[in-house]
Amino acid sequence: MSKILGHSFHIPVMGTGFTVDTPVKVAHLGISSVVSIVDDILLEKMRELYCNKLSLPFLPISEKTKDFRAERITSYLNLIDKIVKEKFENLKASVQEKKENLEEYLDLLPDFSEVKKEFKEKFEGSSYVKEAKEWLVKNLPLGSIDVNIMTKLDKDNFYEGEQLPAEYNDAHAALRGFAMSNLESSMVLSAGMNPRLYGYLEQFEDFYPDENGYIKKKIVLKVSDYRSALIQGKFLAKKGIWISEFRIESGLNCGGHAFATEGFLMGPILEEFKNNREELRITLSEILFQALKGKERVCPKSNLDIRITAQGGVGTAEEQEFLMNHYNLDSIGWGTPFLLVPEACDVDENTLHLLEEAQEKDLKLSHASPLGVRYNNLVANTRDRDVLKKFAENKPGSACTKKYMLANTEFTEKPICTASVQYQKLKLADLKEKNLSEKEYEKEVSLLLEKTCLCKGLSASSFLVNHIDTKADGDGVSICPGPNLAYFSKKAKLKEMVDHIYNRTNLIVRTDRPHMFIKEMSLYIDYLKEQIDELHNPVAKQLKSLEKYKDNLLNGVDYYKNLSNNITDKFKNMKNQVGKDLEKLELEIRGLLISSEK
Repeated sequence: MSKILGHSFHIPVMGTGFTVDTPVKVAHLGISSVVSIVDDILLEKMRELYCNKLSLPFLPISEKTKDFRAERITSYLNLIDKIVKEKFENLKASVQEKKENLEEYLDLLPDFSEVKKEFKEKFEGSSYVKEAKEWLVKNLPLGSIDVNIMTKLDKDNFYEGEQLPAEYNDAHAALRGFAMSNLESSMVLSAGMNPRLYGYLEQFEDFYPDENGYIKKKIVLKVSDYRSALIQGKFLAKKGIWISEFRIESGLNCGGHAFATEGFLMGPILEEFKNNREELRITLSEILFQALKGKERVCPKSNLDIRITAQGGVGTAEEQEFLMNHYNLDSIGWGTPFLLVPEACDVDENTLHLLEEAQEKDLKLSHASPLGVRYNNLVANTRDRDVLKKFAENKPGSACTKKYMLANTEFTEKPICTASVQYQKLKLADLKEKNLSEKEYEKEVSLLLEKTCLCKGLSASSFLVNHIDTKADGDGVSICPGPNLAYFSKKAKLKEMVDHIYNRTNLIVRTDRPHMFIKEMSLYIDYLKEQIDELHNPVAKQLKSLEKYKDNLLNGVDYYKNLSNNITDKFKNMKNQVGKDLEKLELEIRGLLISSEK
């Protein structure tokens, strides 16, 4: 693991709106964060907002423009890049004028930060203002303005009645918007492999390394296991594209869309990355260099580095430190807890109150996403409160205006959204024709009514916080925290949350919070129980799959037992906590009966 110059955590993407302007708030303080670039309508509204705030000229980019989506994304990213850099320059200059700005930056840094240590050694109590300023200019890290693209949100688009080429598809246009921006940062690709989109990366110079190994726009792959990382890494390396970071996310103990593994748990997955990190780097390097030579492109003078990071359910300083030390990670993602930090994320007051009050029962692995992927959801979402009332009035579904999640062709030739009025009416009519039992019909209707308009709901909070007109989309908010939220119960300042991460304070009042590894295992057990309960006349392949899932969980138990036995005294609290819960969970897993008889 390289020396930590700045922070050892980052703020991952959350929804389309909750981190839409997080870099403006925290990047100048050295904290990296991720902006979703799915919703170009929101980005255009935010660009107008900041231009007005800063008295900058604003020229709207109309939807009548052929490439409006990419142009909007580029313009917004360029604006926040400009804002962040100006704030950062002012901060570095403050060593002479407003020292409190620099002090805020340094106070946030962990005590083990090399920058913090060196600055204190050289300049604390010193009158060498000029030398201090020169040192800051050369050494102070700026937080990265990273972006996220869900690779499967890549619908076809049309212009003047004609279907546009693939490069105008949603994800392609978002990629182009980032590629054409001034940013020197990373693009996080999530939700699985999209070969056509990956191939499109080849067209942009900024994604290739120079002879010194510098890449202006890096690629980060969000993955849930080592096999996926290797497959996707090889695919892109063959195109001359280097993966600068693999970001491992818990399959279930995370916010938003949840991609469950086949019972593979976070600890064993991280161990596999740790053990194979160098082999992965060498394997991908060999493929990359061969591809670059084949393209007659410049090859770096030496092998490139790979960062390994993790996120999903981390909630204590001890967990943060253990993950960093034991698995040699480069950074840890803290998402859900930052939803309670107004200085970092856009969460309106009403939703913030719901988050403060939320307990385990209020956080659900739902079927809310129109994409058909499981989704960690806050049950009390204001976007969903009138669903049953509207259904009773024969008004199911939402008006589909943003159209980012068109993916279903069950009843139509062109994809539509399962949360839309059109789909829900078609589905209800279809269910009525099937002559289902009352119980089966009610179950199907309940699943259908869970679908919610995430296009509007995930941006609504940002509209409310920034006083942007909500007439077009309504003010109902969909917020998608991970299960970890249950253990954070109050709004926090940025300094308080950062101090919590670095063990300078404690924001968790409850004493019954399970360790993140244990919590994830319990979530996977619940998921397996659900799969077993849904078995009806199963075929041998289904039974075999569930048995494999169960075996993988038990292998995870063995891994954690061995890990617990080898934990040093420094993490004895973790050892006691994990050991106490592990035995109970093992008995629960072994007691699960997977059978063809129901």
